Amino acid sequence: MEQRYEASPREVERMNTKELRADFLVESLFVNGKANFVYSHYDRMVMGGVIPSGRAIKLANSDTLKSKYFLERREMGIINIGGKGTIEADGESYPMEKLSCLYLGRGTKKVSFKSSSKKTSAKFFIFSAPAHKDYPTTLYTKEQALPFTLGASETSNHRTIYKYIHGDGIKSCQVVMGLTVLKDGSVWNTMPAHTHDRRSEVYLYFDVPKDQGVMHFMGQALETRHLWVQSEQAIISPPWSIHAGSGTASYSFIWAMAGENQDFADMDFIELKMIR
Repeated sequence: MEQRYEASPREVERMNTKELRADFLVESLFVNGKANFVYSHYDRMVMGGVIPSGRAIKLANSDTLKSKYFLERREMGIINIGGKGTIEADGESYPMEKLSCLYLGRGTKKVSFKSSSKKTSAKFFIFSAPAHKDYPTTLYTKEQALPFTLGASETSNHRTIYKYIHGDGIKSCQVVMGLTVLKDGSVWNTMPAHTHDRRSEVYLYFDVPKDQGVMHFMGQALETRHLWVQSEQAIISPPWSIHAGSGTASYSFIWAMAGENQDFADMDFIELKMIR
């Protein structure tokens, strides 16, 4: 489990491209037949990627967590961005179609991941945060997430949002998780830009067409920075940073948050004319 440490706005102002990418971009989260994890010291978030290509992969513990097993003091949200698969949690099996989400509560001991087909492996994106209470394991399909569409083609941000783990959906201690799918011809996400000072966030960009990319914008509103992102790469977004992107083609992204506030609408919007 790789560790990433916090950086203040003042440090980020002085970073070059290599340093920004080393701190905030996770380039190789998904590897065939493996489970990879990154621990961020922002709100103690953990993100992971699992591709169980030819065999089931068990969720192993890590010395970094200082616990008896991975979810002894944590909860976890999992979204499948690949082919059909199955997650087994404490003896129960949960079928995972593409864009299905499974929540695992604190105290879940045995977890394994499996693909239904070797040709089209499942790809499980994992997001975990500390938990103080037990909530039940819950599976949502993308239809159960009550998708709603907003934005417009005229502003290149026509998109559908799926909310899975939040106050009116799957219950959790502090994880908030969902995804956004941009319509054909739209490229902008999260506009107008915003921050939410009481929670950190992770973006996982996926279904970015081959040979295309996404320009992710971060930093303070008056001191922005950018990172070029490819498909199935993730961004760590501090509470003080904006998080928005524009692609060279339409794409999708998972947003996952942890912190002291679970209110999805808690966003401090910033007028476009104020951003520098």
